Amino acid sequence: MAEITIKDIARKCGVGVSTVSRAINDHPDINPATRQMIMEMIEQTGFIPNNSARNLKRTDAKCIALLVKGINNPFFGSMIRIIEEEAQKKKYALVLRHVEAYEDEVDVALELVKEKRLRGIIFLGGAFYHAQEKLEKLTVPFIFSTIGVEKAEGTNTANYSNIAVDDRVESKKMTDYLLDLGHRRIAIITEGSEEPSVGQLRLAGYEDAFVQRGLDVNPDLIYYVKEEIEHYSMENGYLTTKRILAENENVTAVYATADLLAVGACRAILEAGRRIPQDISVAGYDGISLGEYYNPKLTTIRQPAKEMAGETIRLMFDVIAGKERHRQIVFEAELVERESAGPVS
Repeated sequence: MAEITIKDIARKCGVGVSTVSRAINDHPDINPATRQMIMEMIEQTGFIPNNSARNLKRTDAKCIALLVKGINNPFFGSMIRIIEEEAQKKKYALVLRHVEAYEDEVDVALELVKEKRLRGIIFLGGAFYHAQEKLEKLTVPFIFSTIGVEKAEGTNTANYSNIAVDDRVESKKMTDYLLDLGHRRIAIITEGSEEPSVGQLRLAGYEDAFVQRGLDVNPDLIYYVKEEIEHYSMENGYLTTKRILAENENVTAVYATADLLAVGACRAILEAGRRIPQDISVAGYDGISLGEYYNPKLTTIRQPAKEMAGETIRLMFDVIAGKERHRQIVFEAELVERESAGPVS
């Protein structure tokens, strides 16, 4: 009897290989009923799962790797689904790999290339700059998506694609909005990574808005999330905002560089007996659906996640097929005014 493979499990369950991989690795982005069905099939067949990145045979050349840094962020959820669906339409296998905060996503990609034959690699989240000599070691087409548009001088962008919004410009847009509402003591919550990141770009946009108006940037109002827990999480937004409230009682607005941080910030503010937005306004960034249903509804910068995902996978297949060269594509985000931000009382 032939050995059962992950492809057999996927076929029997009527799902993609990447869905089976997510079930095996207990990723959150999978329907519980689907996970249960897959695990029951694994038990029935006696299939012994190995590392999800190794399960597809090296002889299978129709394979794309999707490396996600921050997979718990729901902003990536819809993007992963779209990329997976389009890969299935093209009869490509998709290897989904969660990259930890401490890992270098290009190093992870280089290891995957050694393990299997890949046609392409997509990076979601992570740093927007990597050493040129390291990028040149990747021997397959690759695309950075949602990672920022600024590159270090001397970086050769002809060998890969980049799809993102201009985080610096969009962050300035949100800060300008708060300044137009009369806020001056605006605390910002962002990532304090030593590596170049979208958090740094969004902080730069915040500073740009103040400088352009001739206003001083107060370093005491720049707050970095805790490094030891998930950076862009509600917990980090909550804990960081508690610090803000303890150290800066006269803050009139909190700008969180991710919606999950903003939701955590709202909880800390409400627990402190302050009103939103009458006492303190709150603004986020990303445009996840949670912000629309949270109370108060979250004012945010909404990134066109579905459009970026669609363009990412379309361009990947076109580059693989030789129909198109690598491109640097910048999408425009939208400032969504809701209930969490208002004029200074």
